[in-house]
Amino acid sequence: MKHEHWLDDPDNIRKLWRGFLVLLALTVVAGLVVDLHPHFAIEGWPGFNAAYGFITCLLMIVGAKALGIFLKRGDSYYAEDQRDE
Repeated sequence: MKHEHWLDDPDNIRKLWRGFLVLLALTVVAGLVVDLHPHFAIEGWPGFNAAYGFITCLLMIVGAKALGIFLKRGDSYYAEDQRDE
């Protein structure tokens, strides 16, 4: 019998999502309780750090996808090298 990876089970994926959402909510709540010593007014907004991290992550993904458009090679890129030998 083939052993499946624990991430193949949809129930485990659901548990991970719930856990991550609870952790995110806890960090936002902690930001309300703890004085973060903001340098700019926007840094004092509730949930700013979570939103900033999320938006930054999205921008990195979009940037990587855009960069991939310019840097990717064709499907036959390595096949051309083999013909030269």
